[in-house]
Amino acid sequence: MSKHLVIVESPAKGKTIRKYLGKDYQVLASYGHVRDLPPKNGSVLPDEDFKMIYDVIERNAKHVDEICKALAKADDLYLATDPDREGEAISWHLSELIKSKRKLKDKPIKRVVFHEITKKAVQEAVANPREISTDLVNAQQARRALDYLVGFNLSPLLWKKIRRGLSAGRVQSPALRMIVEREEAIEAFEPKEYWSVVADCEHSKTTFNAKLTQYNNEKVSQFTLNSESLATEAKSTLLNDANGTMTVKKVEKKQRKRNPAPPFITSTLQQEAGRKLGFTAQRTMRAAQQLYEAGYITYMRTDSVNLAEEALSELRELITKRYGADALPSEPRHFKTKAKNAQEAHEAIRPTASKQTPEILSETLDKDQMKLYQLIWKRTVACQMIHATMDTVSIDLDIAGKHLFRANGSTIKDPGFLSVYTEGSDDAQAADDGKDKILPPMKEGDKVKLAEIVATQHFTEPPPRFTEASLIKALEEHGIGRPSTYASIISTLQNREYAILDQKRFRPTDVGRVVNRFLTNYFGQYVDYDFTANLEDKLDSVSRGEQDWLPLMKEFWTPFTGLIADTEANVKREDVTQEPLDEKCPECGKQLSIRLGRRGRFIGCSGYPDCSYTRNMESIVATPEETEKEKEAIAGRSCPECKGELVVRQGRYGKFIGCGSYPDCKYIEPLEKPKDTEVTCPSCNKGTILQRKSRRGKIFYSCARYPDCDYAIWNEPVAEPCPKCEWPILTLKTTKTRGTEKLCPQKECGFVEKVEDE
Repeated sequence: MSKHLVIVESPAKGKTIRKYLGKDYQVLASYGHVRDLPPKNGSVLPDEDFKMIYDVIERNAKHVDEICKALAKADDLYLATDPDREGEAISWHLSELIKSKRKLKDKPIKRVVFHEITKKAVQEAVANPREISTDLVNAQQARRALDYLVGFNLSPLLWKKIRRGLSAGRVQSPALRMIVEREEAIEAFEPKEYWSVVADCEHSKTTFNAKLTQYNNEKVSQFTLNSESLATEAKSTLLNDANGTMTVKKVEKKQRKRNPAPPFITSTLQQEAGRKLGFTAQRTMRAAQQLYEAGYITYMRTDSVNLAEEALSELRELITKRYGADALPSEPRHFKTKAKNAQEAHEAIRPTASKQTPEILSETLDKDQMKLYQLIWKRTVACQMIHATMDTVSIDLDIAGKHLFRANGSTIKDPGFLSVYTEGSDDAQAADDGKDKILPPMKEGDKVKLAEIVATQHFTEPPPRFTEASLIKALEEHGIGRPSTYASIISTLQNREYAILDQKRFRPTDVGRVVNRFLTNYFGQYVDYDFTANLEDKLDSVSRGEQDWLPLMKEFWTPFTGLIADTEANVKREDVTQEPLDEKCPECGKQLSIRLGRRGRFIGCSGYPDCSYTRNMESIVATPEETEKEKEAIAGRSCPECKGELVVRQGRYGKFIGCGSYPDCKYIEPLEKPKDTEVTCPSCNKGTILQRKSRRGKIFYSCARYPDCDYAIWNEPVAEPCPKCEWPILTLKTTKTRGTEKLCPQKECGFVEKVEDE
């Protein structure tokens, strides 16, 4: 019989730490949260100091019973759940359940925390337990109560004023606002024409190009040459004045230092994994969770860039052996945390042992784990290496004493950390600024051959739509959400069908636009970026014990509930679902408006039902790159059914390829090929599972060999066998009340494991 019972959140984590504790310790998993607010009105009572009525989560009741039975035979209990608010809350809920049982209430309960699953960290934590932090628990309860009250009061209002089945969230709503406002900026954008003039040059048998910076002794700005006639005139003048030769007027050489980026925090890991690996935030956090639970990396939900002194010493030793003493700075690098109220006691995301190189683990980790571990290992090692030294050169080329061209180039003198790792955004910037070119040696007074002058037309482009990485970055910059919530914010927007990912960029759906307009018009202060960020700061202050949570709840609830009542009484449905246009109906002369129907937004007459005039509206603006991709998708092809022309059409759920002879021919196909999850079909073991969209726009997953294999599931597959029934795959499901869960698709099995808390 084990003397000590240890509780962790997941069985995978339990397997790892069990080997670090002796036979006197029994390790069990809570499988995530054990209690939660029931999803019904009355679970939070504002009139009774926001009393919360918790129930044991039905699917985890058996795990609670198992823990209680094991504790009855043990001497004491160690609660080793995750080192964040959610983990603290799970420990508190377990302790409350245990104290409520007469036979267990006197059992000693200890809280242990470790940020990496290594033998030393686990044993030190068990040797130095602490009490459950009331401050952290209160902060988590306040967040949970706020989300509950917003959801259960705003959602019914959305049902009444827009349509049934809608819901609103405290943190997701500002994120939706970002996506909608970016789309509106794209639609309102008016491109401006401008021309660039570039000279193709040759010197010492080396060709290079230079950009026009001064014309007729005046500086050339972006819009100096804003028409073809001006550009053509400038080109002719420059060619005539040059007569085939340019003179080197100035050579400016500099040495530039580039310092490494800090080690990963949650948000930067999600952004970089999106840029470099093409991972979604959910996929990144799933792989990171697995690496953490297996003991390979430190805790993956953090906003601190600190590294432990022990880790720094190990990194410096590794760098010296692997890359040489010259690659090591004289002192360890320390980085400053940019995030507000960062948990400085936490560490950045790093390998638990830097000597465990990706090569050593290549046979141990699966494909996703290996890619992410390699990214984390390289970034961590690089952050403690010397800076990169770049030799840069700028050369001004003169024509007739009144025109100047500039050529920029650079070479890497000492790669430093770049020999290990280059940040994704840095790569893009290098491509954009043109400083990667190597120029031939030149000195002032040299003559350079002018081969040609090329004038190229350009148009200014609208701001880009958000990718997952750029949305996470924007949320972080505004202080919206915290490390544990970024992935769930994104998945919630998609699950509610307020936004869709199209070519890896977010577009708001028609329903998302209407919901956002309603919230910004009538609940503007609650979707304001500063308000949401300030509320997050106050929750952080509660977690640090600087503020009581009850005054915070009252400060929020009193004006919010008054606004709910006022909106319900005084705002009509048509005020929300109709957006007046400055245009008259061509049939009856009444005002037209944008309206929301079952199939999305459309333009209709305000005189309905007396006047039934309607027309479709094009709500999506394509970027030049998207337009080019659409052209490529149908270029040189014809309809396989009637041999007619193929065209790109806009439907309720996005763009698709259809026959131009519609409605005589109804052939359609997706604009983009279905996304391959790279998970082998467990039914036929031949094809992989693809992400598809149903006729009603709902995402599902099915075998690529359909119709030969008709295996299909609703939730995203994961290439992991079920630990209970050994079915070859598991699936992921995210809900508003329970967050993200890992499920067995075999209903008779019933395996469920919590992955990530919102």
